[in-house]
Amino acid sequence: MAQFDVHRNKGPLKESIPFVVLVQSSLFDRYRRRMVVPLVRRSALPGQAATVGSRLNPVFQVEGQELVLHPLDMVSVALGQLGEYVASLAGQGQAIADALDELLTRSWG
Repeated sequence: MAQFDVHRNKGPLKESIPFVVLVQSSLFDRYRRRMVVPLVRRSALPGQAATVGSRLNPVFQVEGQELVLHPLDMVSVALGQLGEYVASLAGQGQAIADALDELLTRSWG
């Protein structure tokens, strides 16, 4: 398991949130939980269309689906609750880090 790995969502919202991306540093691999950010189907965010593609909500392609990173719904998940690995977004890791930075440190007001 590596930072920016994408896993299937096994939870009840898997239709609108088919995947989650692991954002936790490998420094914490010994811990029994992982911090993940949902990858939401773009069609499931009609009320938030203005933020899609922004620094906070970058868009990624996974298995041919257009998905929006949704850091406001970041959650800690038990290892056993993570679905199967499907892809890595390590090549776009900076965009994910930027979104988390926007959420945690750069938003003013």
